[in-house]
Amino acid sequence: MPRLPDALLAACLLAPEACAPADAARSAGLAPDEARARLAALRPWLAEQQRLLWARRREALLVCLQGPDCAGKDGAIRHVFGGLGPVGLRVHNFRQPSAAERAEGFLARYRRCLPAPGELALFNRTPYEGVGADLFDGLIDAAALPARLAQLAAFEDELAAGGIRLLKVYLRISRAEQKARLRRRLLDPRKHWKLCAGDLEAHRQFDAREAHWARMLAASTRPQAPWAILPADRKWLRDLLLASLLAREFEALDQRWPAPPLPFGLDELERA
Repeated sequence: MPRLPDALLAACLLAPEACAPADAARSAGLAPDEARARLAALRPWLAEQQRLLWARRREALLVCLQGPDCAGKDGAIRHVFGGLGPVGLRVHNFRQPSAAERAEGFLARYRRCLPAPGELALFNRTPYEGVGADLFDGLIDAAALPARLAQLAAFEDELAAGGIRLLKVYLRISRAEQKARLRRRLLDPRKHWKLCAGDLEAHRQFDAREAHWARMLAASTRPQAPWAILPADRKWLRDLLLASLLAREFEALDQRWPAPPLPFGLDELERA
């Protein structure tokens, strides 16, 4: 199995120092070429496991991918999930909620996108925006945070009771790396569509936003649903870590191909 060992993955689980600035740029002792080769070797196994998940139609997997602007959520989805089959794979992108979505409660739009048995779903931005971005966007005030955190914990318990395995991942980048990626977007006309006026203000608030996210991640990590904090300054490490975490979720399912009674035999087919 080319995935990263458990010790490296365990080091990503949320700890008091997990959101320190140095974390975003660490290399985990890997070289870029080695990491890319391991990811390439892991992709076919992940694709097979996704087909098994769909064939069995028992459990579902939900990957919640969170992170600041330019953390590489789109890139991680492309490099890790791009090789999976479209059948049974659901990718949902969430933007700032509309007025109608705000009126119905912050979890409602996510509930509508939960995976059915056999599906692998990916949330690009997640229900935890309700205690992060919503505060900075002025949609709630700090007094609403404790109630929302309680709602998120209950939501996670509902997922587990419904047979949905949850993988929560936060992509951590440094302020300097975010600035460099914003600069590259400004210089590349093919990436201008990714920019909005709020990106500049969010970058100016980078330290305050990351400090707030650190508090919210710590408040919403639990033994049964921990956060994994991935260093995302190095894209090749980000991708391999995410793929390895997904592989470990599949391993826990210990999947086998279904073996139902055959509806007809070879001899019957030959006579047809």
